[in-house]
Amino acid sequence: MSAVTQGSLVSPRGALRAQGLAATRDAFRGERWHLDYRHRVATTDVLVVSASIMIASFVRALELGPAHTAGAIAIRVGMSVGLASLWMIALALGRAYDPRVFGSGPLEYHRVFNASWKLFSIVTVAAFLVSAEAARTYVLIALPVGLVGLLAARFGWRRWLHRHRVDRGMTTAVLAIGLRDQAERLIRELNGRPTSGYRVVGVCTPTGTVRAGDEISGVPVLGDLRNAGMVAAQVGADCVAVSGSDAITADVVRRLGWELEPVGVDLMLTAELADVAGPRITVTPAAGVSLLHVDAPRFAGPRFVAKAAMDWTGAALLTLLMSPVLLVVAVAVKATSRGPVLFKQDRVGRGGQTFGMLKFRSMVVDAEQRVADVAQEGNDGAGVLFKRRHDPRVTRVGRVLRRFSLDELPQLFNVLAGQMSLVGPRPPLPAEVSQYEARMRRRLLVKPGLTGLWQVGGRSDLPWEECVRLDVYYAENWTPFGDLLILARTAKAVFSGAGAY
Repeated sequence: MSAVTQGSLVSPRGALRAQGLAATRDAFRGERWHLDYRHRVATTDVLVVSASIMIASFVRALELGPAHTAGAIAIRVGMSVGLASLWMIALALGRAYDPRVFGSGPLEYHRVFNASWKLFSIVTVAAFLVSAEAARTYVLIALPVGLVGLLAARFGWRRWLHRHRVDRGMTTAVLAIGLRDQAERLIRELNGRPTSGYRVVGVCTPTGTVRAGDEISGVPVLGDLRNAGMVAAQVGADCVAVSGSDAITADVVRRLGWELEPVGVDLMLTAELADVAGPRITVTPAAGVSLLHVDAPRFAGPRFVAKAAMDWTGAALLTLLMSPVLLVVAVAVKATSRGPVLFKQDRVGRGGQTFGMLKFRSMVVDAEQRVADVAQEGNDGAGVLFKRRHDPRVTRVGRVLRRFSLDELPQLFNVLAGQMSLVGPRPPLPAEVSQYEARMRRRLLVKPGLTGLWQVGGRSDLPWEECVRLDVYYAENWTPFGDLLILARTAKAVFSGAGAY
């Protein structure tokens, strides 16, 4: 039979499946971005570690003075090179270069921090045992300088990665296996959010649900469950995501894992857990069954004591550093409009307790009495929020203050008083809380924040449902590293002025 005759016997659905396989194969072949990105990050880490060790070595030289010998110099150089090498090895052993943690979540920062402090803990103990006084300088200088530099570099590279996720194809292509509705949800969550770092490029479904050649949310169906392993090998998949169902049992997943093992394909299992962060999840093997433990959110204990201490210390430092700005803004408000400098408004804090939240006054003095009149012109907010993008009650200086969130600075005094945190949910009005559903009330389990996920996620441009989701997610999943990351992202959001009105 000739090639032309063979081609004429290919069904339209078979041709569509062949096209889908070819497109998916191209997607997987093009996804070696993480090798280049890992090289960039590792190179930056080497530079940061070397610089921090050199600074510590220079300080040690100043401590010794001009009377140090050539032998002492050789020892110091050897110690510097050895410590820098050990630091890089510790980062590698701590899986700080695992591509699965690049670009999202606090785990990457956790691994850098843990690898660094564990190494220097060992160095400290070893130095004590051998009475090496020089190690004290390296611990006190190199560790904090290097750690800050490493975390800052990782943050910078992450911002760069987010900017180039789409235009440079710097995402991990995923072959999804599951029922149609599960595949649709995975496609919506991953493909709809480029910053997730993943994109679904092909789907395999159980037999009889969707036929090969069809599409699910624009993604081609490449086969059924029986030949999923073969499809993964055909397209050169590096990552397969499996959603469990009655048709996709533990035995099916086990067999699929055996099929994927020879071709080096990573297997991921999607859990039907909404808004649960990784630190709350633990996998425990028990009698041949993997149990997924989800820790209940905790709203008291040592972590919250540490958070309160961080809040007070951070607020005190920020108040001291920002005091010139506070003074300038206060003078500008007083000089350009009639009324007090500060505006005090009742807000609801942790446990439903009401407190007076401070802001620089950005509206006319009778703004509260004019709410009903302004509301008749429309509402740019959502849910129970009332917002006007071009509110006539806002003063000229007030528009500038709101654009860069300078009107929020007096809330540092609320943080110092223990009524607010530096990071937390948005502080709600009593009228808003009176309309809360049960899910929304979970925002009140922690102190409201000067900034939060809502601030860095879009500010006033966010839909109401997304604001609620982000606040509840924060209340149940916050971590100290997450707070530091939000504070860093807040600086960018404030300087850009996006979403503020």
